Amino acid sequence: MNKSARKDLYEAPDYYLLDELLSEEHKLIRSVTREWVKKEVSPIIEDYAQKAEFPKHLIKGLGEIGAFGPTIPVEYGGAGLDYTAYGILMQEIERGDSGIRSTASVQGSLVMYPIYTYGTEEQRKKYLPKLATGELMGCFGLTEPDHGSNPSGMVSNIKDKGDHYLLNGAKMWISNAPFADIAVVWAKDESGKIRGMVVERGMEGFTTPETHNKWSLRASATGELVFDNVKVPKANIFPDVTGLKGPLGCLNQARYGIAWGALGAAMDCYDTALRYAKQREQFGKPIGGFQLQQKKLAEMITEITKAQLLVWRLGVLKSENRATPEQISMAKRNSVEVALDIARNARQMLGGMGITGEYAIMRHMMNLESVVTYEGTHDIHLLITGMDVTGINAFK
Repeated sequence: MNKSARKDLYEAPDYYLLDELLSEEHKLIRSVTREWVKKEVSPIIEDYAQKAEFPKHLIKGLGEIGAFGPTIPVEYGGAGLDYTAYGILMQEIERGDSGIRSTASVQGSLVMYPIYTYGTEEQRKKYLPKLATGELMGCFGLTEPDHGSNPSGMVSNIKDKGDHYLLNGAKMWISNAPFADIAVVWAKDESGKIRGMVVERGMEGFTTPETHNKWSLRASATGELVFDNVKVPKANIFPDVTGLKGPLGCLNQARYGIAWGALGAAMDCYDTALRYAKQREQFGKPIGGFQLQQKKLAEMITEITKAQLLVWRLGVLKSENRATPEQISMAKRNSVEVALDIARNARQMLGGMGITGEYAIMRHMMNLESVVTYEGTHDIHLLITGMDVTGINAFK
């Protein structure tokens, strides 16, 4: 048997009986997603990560389990679910692999959400149903080679040519770019205002070179978006949203999903370390019987439990449309920090086995090094919280 096709024995930790806070629908969604990950993702993901290849055949299944735009209304192909359900989906998928969750996050939060929220009715009807099934795949173009944490400095631009706009510029570190059918792109107009638009593959001058040699998110496709005098029809522009409000609204959606998702990776690492500690014997007893190993496990489950409470409450607030961007920032930063610490400690507990593909820990650890950086870095999220509590802007 191929070692990467190992049996997935994952059992989710629930130390504070948080399942009692979930609806039957939430638990059903979780069960279906967990079974799909165990059956479709776990057996193949190590091989794809080693090959640095995105498993494209999973797209159809992601659509079938409702991972693409689950909060989008049913009339546009979404499932019309609440934000706790969305979080649970992301948590279960990232428990399998951060790169697969990234694919789903981008599609739902960064492509479908802006088309639904900022787009015209024609744009919604044209794109959303096909994006929901995965028939169309999308990506999100905001970050540029020289402008990451400071997106307002972007140099990508559009010029009004009468019946169309002429788009020039480049975007970098774009998940899904190499295979995306459409891109939601942000660029400055002639007055310097940031505008959003849908750019379609096949438009002349639009290319998506792939980014190679990544040590992280190896089972996710990353690339650039290059625009060389691309003619974008005026019908493809988002009509009413201008400035950073548009892209930042999308990032709030994505950050929310990451807050749940990164926790899934943390729970998987903890579950692996706990099982290993009970089975691996040294000095005549399981290593789980030694104080230092118990300390690691106790700290892991404590941090997971605190983070579970944080994202659950955030989900309730988000579904009630009361979650602030600053609350989402706190949860994103906390979940990723917790997940990275747990991955590193779990890796140590497994000793040399922890660096092999027989266990998921090292892959999670490397993936999380991207997750801690994208959708707002660890430091940027600290400053967002700092500005919120002091009222003083430390960004400038």
